[in-house]
Amino acid sequence: MQARTLPAQRGWAWIIEGFMLWKRNPALITFLVFGYWLCLLVVAAVPFVGQVLMSLIMPALSLGIYNGCKAVGEGRKAGPDILLSGFRQNLPELVKIGGIYLIGTFAVLGLTALADDGILAELMLGKRKLDEATAEDPQLGLSLLIGALGSTPLMMAYWFAPLLAGWGRISAAKAMFFSFVACSRNWRAFLAYALGLMLVVMVPSLLIGVLALVSPLIGQLLSIALPAVFIPVVFASFYANALDVFGTITPDDAA
Repeated sequence: MQARTLPAQRGWAWIIEGFMLWKRNPALITFLVFGYWLCLLVVAAVPFVGQVLMSLIMPALSLGIYNGCKAVGEGRKAGPDILLSGFRQNLPELVKIGGIYLIGTFAVLGLTALADDGILAELMLGKRKLDEATAEDPQLGLSLLIGALGSTPLMMAYWFAPLLAGWGRISAAKAMFFSFVACSRNWRAFLAYALGLMLVVMVPSLLIGVLALVSPLIGQLLSIALPAVFIPVVFASFYANALDVFGTITPDDAA
């Protein structure tokens, strides 16, 4: 499976293309994204096994969002039920991807625990609150650095994996390998993409802060509207960068 190597400026274009895709059917894409989060929250609330189940179904649910974005991009009609369509596309390998990602996450947390005696792990698992003393602990800063360095390759391996396994019908291991290679080849575009997302959040947030000084009500309304638009656009941009890097992803392409 061949991944294109793209110039850095394509990272900025992904955000614009994500917005244009969202604008073609904002109701559907917004529903899929927030439905995705709602499903994960409901599953995570299951006692004892919720967190594990959430990780295992996350790739299939994310594939449902991609299926919706693909339908919108191709001008096809799609309903809310497309969110669950990923469960019909190579589900065993999607579950494996979720399991590998979960194991990798615990491995990274284990490394951070060597630096901070488990402070970061307890914060992420909700077993400890972030108070002033904890925030100023130098060990926490070191563990955050270790966590960032350890989770980056894990995220790279996961980024395209649900699409490659679901649409390309390949194994979880191959999907995560190809995803890592694709992200490595396009690190410049992804760096520009990350910087662009930061600007897209920061600039409107600053403007909302200024408007809130003039009219608190307008500021509050805009602070609610911003994530309601921004989050679905980001998910739509995930589809845009996958399409840009791989072109088409089908079993024939994988072969």
